[in-house]
Amino acid sequence: MSAKLEKLLSYLEVQAIDKYLFVGQSPRNPPRIFGGQVLAQSLNAAVRTVEEGRIAHSLHGYFLRPGDPAKQIVYEVDPIRDGRSFTTRRVVAKQDGRAIFATAISFQVAEEGLAHQSTMPDVPPPEELESEQVQLDKLAQTHPQLAPFADMGPIERRRVYPRDRLDPQPQEAVEHIWLRITGEIGGNYCRHQTLLAYVSDFGLLGTALYPHPYSPNSQRIQAASLDHALWFHRPFRLDDYILYSMDSPNLAGSRGFSRGSFYTRDGVLIASSAQEALLRLQPD
Repeated sequence: MSAKLEKLLSYLEVQAIDKYLFVGQSPRNPPRIFGGQVLAQSLNAAVRTVEEGRIAHSLHGYFLRPGDPAKQIVYEVDPIRDGRSFTTRRVVAKQDGRAIFATAISFQVAEEGLAHQSTMPDVPPPEELESEQVQLDKLAQTHPQLAPFADMGPIERRRVYPRDRLDPQPQEAVEHIWLRITGEIGGNYCRHQTLLAYVSDFGLLGTALYPHPYSPNSQRIQAASLDHALWFHRPFRLDDYILYSMDSPNLAGSRGFSRGSFYTRDGVLIASSAQEALLRLQPD
């Protein structure tokens, strides 16, 4: 396992302090906690309380307050249901006794049945696209203030429609990103699900701004995730490329709605996501 992946997992995999109580830490770089981190940590905490053989299939959460990366996060798991086929857990993430995130996660015993899926978009393979890390490194050379945010860690991303970060121009609200975790992941399937929950928060918010000349980092945009949903459809691994295909059908009332689909390289739909975000245009 690479040092960068080991460091990321040290944040995403929470520590148990009681049967239904866990704590998680955060990287100190960003001014506030990345939403994908609390998604992943909440899932990781809930899994520890579920009978073996039950796999997470859906997660629905609300971001309630900004998180402080300098403080640990306490995860309280409520075992609200243990049925014959399904198990449900409610998880509340807290700092200083106040909830910053709340989610419900459902688990299911594996079943066989009818099946169909949507078709993966026709996009270039990742080998034909430039790594986003390379693009960020180039940008940091000319804009040193961006250097602290240029390290992608163990996550490799290759965008089909890369957008100018400093001068974004309006374009269709569609994005496709090839991504993978570099290095040997190891562990059980829960680790792959934890990592997918983390990366599922990449790109959704920004896609809702594509038809407008702004990015989430624009000075005139107040941006924050409001909620997030994630569905796991089929088993997968994240040490090979998967395609994250996103679109945003609506932005109104300062709320942008985006949805995403994850496909394996050979076109198997493995997961879906949806998110609403605050995208408030500030006055000049």
